[in-house]
Amino acid sequence: MTEKITILHTNDLHSHFENWPKIRRYLIEERQRFEAAGHQVFTFDIGDAMDRAHPLTEATNGQANVDLMNQINYDGVTIGNNEGLGNSREQLVHMYDHANFDVILGNILNTPKKTQPKWAIPGKVISTKAGTRVLVLGLTAPYTLTYPLLGWQPISVERMLPYLLKQFEGQYDCTILLSHLGLDVDRSIAKRFPEINVILGAHTHHLLPHGERDHAALLGAAGKYGEYVGTIQLELTDHKIVASSASVVKTANLQAATSDRQEIDGYEERGEQLLDNQKVADLPVAMEKNWEGHSRLVSEGLAALEDYAGTDAAILNGGLFMQDLPAGIISRNHLHKTLPHAMHVMRVTLSGDNLWRLIREMEKNRRFLSRFPIKGMGFRGKVFGALNYSGITYNERDGSVLFRGETLSPLRTYTVAMPDHYLFIPFFPTISIVGKNQILYGKLLRTVLGDYLAKQYPIRKEANHG
Repeated sequence: MTEKITILHTNDLHSHFENWPKIRRYLIEERQRFEAAGHQVFTFDIGDAMDRAHPLTEATNGQANVDLMNQINYDGVTIGNNEGLGNSREQLVHMYDHANFDVILGNILNTPKKTQPKWAIPGKVISTKAGTRVLVLGLTAPYTLTYPLLGWQPISVERMLPYLLKQFEGQYDCTILLSHLGLDVDRSIAKRFPEINVILGAHTHHLLPHGERDHAALLGAAGKYGEYVGTIQLELTDHKIVASSASVVKTANLQAATSDRQEIDGYEERGEQLLDNQKVADLPVAMEKNWEGHSRLVSEGLAALEDYAGTDAAILNGGLFMQDLPAGIISRNHLHKTLPHAMHVMRVTLSGDNLWRLIREMEKNRRFLSRFPIKGMGFRGKVFGALNYSGITYNERDGSVLFRGETLSPLRTYTVAMPDHYLFIPFFPTISIVGKNQILYGKLLRTVLGDYLAKQYPIRKEANHG
């Protein structure tokens, strides 16, 4: 008995809705075309479908993304770090309340009891018309530093995958893994787990135009931002895969409809309007950004960090601020455009010697970083920009560092507030090597600034109705 299975897959869309109308049309039409040819068709998304850099995602906590995904009738999706870490626990728990697809995720559990979250299933067995049992598993990058801060327990692939395969033992003929783990991990899984036949990859934004064969597995991946859509073709005889191939199609080459532009603009406008409706503060003056020097925005940002983290010092890079804030009433939309990053505040506690070393690292990298373009790790801007201190003074002449005007003492510890981003970039190793680091995961950077501005420059009642 021979059968054909076609898998359509998307990954790392990151709320790039400008590609969505074309992708939706393509997925729906391809499914119909292959089904008419007698194929069994599955459609999957491999995570990071949402990104709070888009105003509609920000305004709806990703619910708008789920509404759009419902148009496709996905057979299953897994999550990426943008779903898992870009939302509060409560937001993630309710994100898929109205989804018409299964969230397949086996390695993020509730703490402390290590139970499967209600909004996801650890795996799914789909039976084809010909009776082949296809096991679909989903795994996401297990960020051990940050998931526990939200009450989730991430489990490593080495521990979880053997457990899941054992759990479904005897219930499947072939296996598809939705992997938001990155290409290196996918290759290592292919080597170590011959039970996995197809690995649909994501996270590292890699593109495999014709797939990649690793041991017994076929790897597929469709790049990033919805720039490509992937297809896997499987041919089976007696429920065993006898032939397989992978391909991608470039979204830019797909047919556009006249209504696409209006739809795409509509998502942007709706998001901005929802955020505009939420007023934050009444600024007495405009606050300008400055990527390469000091600015009023940076001063307010440093003060907001100290206030939120309860510290006497803060560090902030100017490149975080993407726009000026105007004088007058500002909304969540202004803050979102100014700080679109998925970043949090972090308290770093260091001995005097180690704080001195951290500041020396920062000074050594200062000129290089002021125009250095940073990609990923929560950064949604152009360049890192100039480093700015509050409560810390560096003397270029003799390399000494003062904390609140006093020389650092090797016997004392000092606590400084800064973006958690600094822990993940490779320029300041002192933070990860010797810092006692506490990421304050309750609020995003823009919310911290907004709350501070609301306290300093509250909206008076009459201004609200003006």
